[in-house]
Amino acid sequence: MDQILQILIQNGYIDDAAAKDLMDLAKTESKTTRQLVIDQGILDEDSLLAVMAAYQDTEAIDLGSMTIDTEVTNAIPASTARMYNVFPVAADDSSVTLATYDLVDPRISDEMLFTLSKEVKFVFAREKDVMDRIAQYYGDANASVADMIKSLGEGMTDDESLVAAGNANDIASAEAMANSNAIIKFVNLVLYQGVVDRAADIHIEPFEDDFKIRYRVDGALYAMKAPDVKMAPAIISRIKILSGLNIAERRVPQDGRIALTVAGRPVDLRVSCLPTAHGESVVMRILDQSATSLDLENVGLPEDVYEQITMDIEKPNGIFIVTGPTGSGKTTTLYSVLRRINQIDTKILTAEEPVEYNVDGIVQVPIDARAGNTFAKVLRAFLRQDPDVMMIGEIRDLETAEIAVQAALTGHFVFSTLHTNDAAGAVMRLVDMNVAPYLLSSTLEGVLAQRLVRTCCKECKQSYEPDDETMERLEMTRDQIGGRPFYFGKGCKTCNGTGYKGRKGVFEYLRMSNPLRELVNNRAPTLIIREKARELGMRTMREDGIRSILDGYTTVDEVLRYT
Repeated sequence: MDQILQILIQNGYIDDAAAKDLMDLAKTESKTTRQLVIDQGILDEDSLLAVMAAYQDTEAIDLGSMTIDTEVTNAIPASTARMYNVFPVAADDSSVTLATYDLVDPRISDEMLFTLSKEVKFVFAREKDVMDRIAQYYGDANASVADMIKSLGEGMTDDESLVAAGNANDIASAEAMANSNAIIKFVNLVLYQGVVDRAADIHIEPFEDDFKIRYRVDGALYAMKAPDVKMAPAIISRIKILSGLNIAERRVPQDGRIALTVAGRPVDLRVSCLPTAHGESVVMRILDQSATSLDLENVGLPEDVYEQITMDIEKPNGIFIVTGPTGSGKTTTLYSVLRRINQIDTKILTAEEPVEYNVDGIVQVPIDARAGNTFAKVLRAFLRQDPDVMMIGEIRDLETAEIAVQAALTGHFVFSTLHTNDAAGAVMRLVDMNVAPYLLSSTLEGVLAQRLVRTCCKECKQSYEPDDETMERLEMTRDQIGGRPFYFGKGCKTCNGTGYKGRKGVFEYLRMSNPLRELVNNRAPTLIIREKARELGMRTMREDGIRSILDGYTTVDEVLRYT
């Protein structure tokens, strides 16, 4: 249970039932329990701070009315203030007192003790006061990147130690460099920047004469100013230490995971290390559960598709597939569906590689082929666990597909994903895997195909009248658009000059019916199945994308690129 809720129970402000309700609400509304306690009127912010201060044997202060000397603010770097949402209120040669608005994790306290080389004390202050002071005294986040790279260069001028850090045989030096203050601060800054910029991935790539750090935001890669290439081995070793990987092994790919709190939010990072000609390339997938709503209502499904899916997933048995390329939001959609049907009377098992989101009430099993824990092996075990619903991370081969079909035939509902271009293609992909058409047609209930398109930045969005060439590319007439304007983002500071901010889904839902089942039985080609589904009311992704253009959400280029 959340620590704040435990404190409130101990002090008699809430009971166990109220605590459980708050935890459930925190998941559905993607809020912290601390914020909900205030929003629900259980305690106002000042009273809650007083309770937390008493628990941690410290005090609550009025930061907003305090005057802070520059010497005090210089006691911690800007990156530390932003990373941990703390602000210094007192400092001397041996200690620093930091104002925060949330309970302090002992691991974070230990890490700051190490990086600051001082005793660290905490006091509590209002959230707005802490964040306002951080913004006031530590300025623009981009400035801190440049400052950090400069200090990184100044703090690491010893070429011999850098060479040793890059030497696969000198593990002690590599570990020492990875645990140095400058490297720890820089890696923390990289992670912080990725989370606050809503990046999906962070790419760290060493080349012969260059070192690149790039973030994938809304599907596109953006470069961050990176330090000298000599720093690469130490930075990569630091990430490997955080993710529990072997820093001595640089010849084979490795996978790990980092769990940490960034800017007050719990974040999971999936780490992949790949040996290259010039060192190890690292990609970190950011799984920020607080930034991802796992409610089906918030996936962005068109209203008619939403209604059809909510009916189909309530069926007692069958197969439901979500299809699309990597990074198209398939997993988020599946989890949202599972959350929808996750009730006390339903046993749900998932097999995933790896488990991306932890959901209470669902038994989640990570796939590890190296340990012999394959999809097929786990799925056979699932059938002995008396499930009602099973989720398979991906159907990759005939064996997995056959087990899914058999599970559906024996009274289970099966959810899974496939990599195909459209919904109709998923049907024939399974037939091409040699799944018997008559078994597939009797078990498949629906296929949802989806893509993510970037949305126009609201700050710089402008309307225009499309020309004839644009209409021709969309295969539309002016009568069809009814005089409505199209939109594009001009580019501004908010969207980093791209014209796009955020993403939304475009969907097509192929709902199985008797005419379609007959076509599957007859091994009809994908084109015939697609046209029959359209005849029966299916709207294609292109058509859904055009609707998003006309509603002012996205641009013609985005829709044509992804559909």
